[in-house]
Formats: sequence, C-alpha cells, structure tokens
Amino acid sequence: MSTHSAKVILVTGCSDGGIGSALCAEYASRGCKVYATARRMEAMHGLRHSNVEKLVLDVTDEKNINDVVDTVISKEGRIDVLVNNAGVLCIGPVIDVSMDVIEKTYDANVFSVIRMCKAVIPHMAVHKSGTIVQISSVGAYIPTPWAGIYGSTKAALHSLSDTLYMECTPLNISVLTVTTGAVRSNIGTNQVAIRPDSFIPENSLYRAYLSDILSRVFMSQGPDSMPAEEYARLVVGKSLQKKPPRELMLGGKTVLYRLLLWIPRTFTLKFFWRYFTQKTRAKAA
Repeated sequence: MSTHSAKVILVTGCSDGGIGSALCAEYASRGCKVYATARRMEAMHGLRHSNVEKLVLDVTDEKNINDVVDTVISKEGRIDVLVNNAGVLCIGPVIDVSMDVIEKTYDANVFSVIRMCKAVIPHMAVHKSGTIVQISSVGAYIPTPWAGIYGSTKAALHSLSDTLYMECTPLNISVLTVTTGAVRSNIGTNQVAIRPDSFIPENSLYRAYLSDILSRVFMSQGPDSMPAEEYARLVVGKSLQKKPPRELMLGGKTVLYRLLLWIPRTFTLKFFWRYFTQKTRAKAA
C-alpha cells in the first residue's frame, strides 16, 4: 500500500489522441499517481510518463470495473480523484439509429458512470475525501440535429451529476461536471472508424441530409476548438483544488452556448436546424 502523499487518480477512456490521455499526462506532470485505463492496452501506447500506470478497463463490464478499482486500492490504499471520461459519440437522426447502438451508447455514456461511482465512492467515503470529475458536453444543455442520442446521454449525465453533487455532500466528496465544447481530439475519427457506412440507412427519410450529418461528426474539430492540452491543464487544476467548483464550461463554442441559454428555446432550436442543414439547403438553392 502506498504511503506517499501524491494524489491517486483513476481516469477512464484514455486512448491516444483523446481528452483522457491529455488529462492523464497533465495529472502525471503535477506529481500525481495516475491509473490510465482503456479497453485495449495498445490504445494507450503514447502514455509513457513514469507516474502513469496503465490498466485494461471496459466500463460496460461491472466485474472488470470492480477488479480495476480493487487493484488500485490494494496498491495505493485510496482513490483521490475519479475522472469519468470514457464515452462514445453517436451520430444520426434519432429514428435511424438502431436500438442496439442506442443501448450501447447509453451503456458507455451513462450506465458506465453509475457503475464507476458505485465502485469508487464507498472507498472515498471511508476517507471522507475525494473528487468525482464528470466529463460532459454542451450538448447536455442544447441538443443539435443529428446528435440527439448523444445529447440525451449527456443530459442524463448532467442530471445524475447534479444529484451526486448533493448526495456526496455528507460524504465530503466533491463532484465537478465539465461541460465540454469543441476540443481537439480523435472522437470524430473514432466514430467514423466504428460506423463508417451506417450513419443512416438507404431508405432513410433524411438521405438528402447525409453531407450535413457527416459534417456533424467533426463539428468539434474546427479552427475554434481548444487544444486538448490546454483543456486538460484547466480541468486538472480545478479538480485538484481543496474545494473544486461544481461545474466548468470549457472549449470552443461555449460562448455561443452560454448566449443561447438566455434566448427563447424555440429560436435556438430553429437556429440550430438551419445551422446544421447548411449544405443541404445550399444544394437545393
């Protein structure tokens, strides 16, 4: 069991090129002992800092979660910060996404967070100390066309996080929800790799909008997106505070989202419909 005072961090979803990997590197650079996890060990090849230990973790597998948490506790005696970062993108019109994909998206983005919290919070409660970091999205507040399933999972995550914030109060455990805008990562590339030909079926009512749907995959990778390293620096800094804030909103387009939250919802939804169908309307003009 570790006796040093360095913070012990457990991060999910740490594949190379993603937000999780950047978070691990930043925690490690600050002297923390970091346990980086992903479904495949080879996916974390780029994490080579001496403070980082890599473990295989499928967040949809409860036994695997318990085994990993037990491993960290047996080695370190505690987990100071849990970062729930693992998740998947889901692009396509709501009625075109198969139920199998919808269920897998909720499993990865919502149920996995509940599993991780169930496994880790009791250990934090023993020490009356700890921080849960929930990596969410601006889509939790305002959904966009072609990403309704993904946005709904993040809305569910926000609701759960707010509840955990309250219920962890008597345990002296902080819950920090990071509402993420555009950040440079490989999430879009991964989506295309997983479902390159299945964004919409051949008989889709939205076949004419395919170019707009494909553009939505890479919306967060535009010129205004925040570098993952900068994002990680800000998130890590706040999460290591004695009293972390309840929420951060970071990344590109967050100023726009803050503004739109003050505008009548109907206007915002009509604006987003026009914004996310630009290519199709341009062809029709």
